[in-house]
Order: sequence, then C-alpha cells, then structure tokens
Amino acid sequence: MVYITGDTHGDPERLSKSALKELNPGDTLIVCGDFGFVWDNSKAEQKILKAFTKRKYNICFIDGTHENFEILNGYPVTSWNGGKVHRISDNIFHLMRGQIFTIDGLKIFTMGGGESPDLEYRLEETSWYKYEIPSKAELLEGANNLENVDCKVNVIITHEPSSIIKDFLKLGNNEPIHVTTLNAYFDELSKCSTFDRWFFGSLHLDKYISNSYIGVHKALVNAHTGERVSI
Repeated sequence: MVYITGDTHGDPERLSKSALKELNPGDTLIVCGDFGFVWDNSKAEQKILKAFTKRKYNICFIDGTHENFEILNGYPVTSWNGGKVHRISDNIFHLMRGQIFTIDGLKIFTMGGGESPDLEYRLEETSWYKYEIPSKAELLEGANNLENVDCKVNVIITHEPSSIIKDFLKLGNNEPIHVTTLNAYFDELSKCSTFDRWFFGSLHLDKYISNSYIGVHKALVNAHTGERVSI
C-alpha cells in the first residue's frame, strides 16, 4: 500500500514507529515536501536516517521549499519504479520533479518545489536555496512525461497546490494570495490531466477540499482510497 503524509520538517516523532504503525513490510510512505531529514549531515541526522533505513517499508519524499538542496542534489540519481530519484539509502528516496512512478499499482506523478512565502527573511544558501523553484526544464520534463501516459495518472503529489485551490482555501481571511508560476502550472495540469487524487502539503492543513484534492499535514492517508487512517 501507498500512504501519504504532509511536511515533517525533520521531526522524528512524525515518522516514529508508533505514528506509522499502519504501515506493513513492503509499503511505501510519501511525504509531500519539507522532509527535513536531509539538512545538515550532522551525526544526529545520520543516526535518525540510519534508524529509518532499518524499517521494512519505503520512506519517500518530494522536495518542498525548506530543503538543503546542495546536500540533497549530492546524492546519486538512479531509477526507481519508473522514475528518477535521489537514493538516500536502500529504502529512503527523494522522488524527483516531473517524474511518474508506478508503486503498488498506482501511477503517481510528482512535482516538488515552491517558493518560500517569507523569502525576504531568508538567507541564500543558509535558509533559502534558489533551487526551491522548479526550473523550466523540470516543468517541461513533467509535461512531457504526462503526455507519454496520455495525461492519465492515479495520483498527483505536489508540495504547492494550484492557484485555484490556494485561492479557495484563503477565501475570506483577507490575506493576499501569493501566486507563483508553479501554482499556475498546476492550474493547467489540473485542466489537462485525468487523476483520482491530488495531495499537497505546503499549507499545513489536513483537509478534503473535494474527493480529488486533499491537503495533508499530520494525517496519514491511504493513497489508494483517499481515506484518512490516522492523525
């Protein structure tokens, strides 16, 4: 089975054995960005990753806005279940942008990245990396990969939502809506693609916007059914 959860930001409790007790050997967990466990290469971080490697299931993640891309991009690129990944360990994978994976019968499209809303307060190469914003090449690769499967997938996993969903969720709170090129790209993606469920994590909320659009934060959701199994 494939399960989805939201941003973990390097919090070990979010991925503790008790928090993931629903997962069985051979299952796959996918984090919707801001994984946070590939951040500083410290001894503490390496100890956590080593403990994760002992799990009998896969721990995967797309990138969000708060990643150390210099370290992340230093990992070897390989192919896994049909798409490109950075292989962190035998069972930990960064699912790269614009890829399509086939996992437990699900065809899954991934597009990480976004733009930090508090950009003016961040320092480049310390708390902000320009690579957080997908390149034109990555967006084009994603579009081409979708065209190769007739724009039909089971699941779409992104960090950011489309601008339409973002605008809907912010409706009524009188906050300015920060819309990026990536949000607009997702608008087009939603129009031209056929999918069952679209998961995103950047807004840090557990919410079913519809049967198809699901915001995830601390919840654990079954990607096959869309049902929440724990929070």
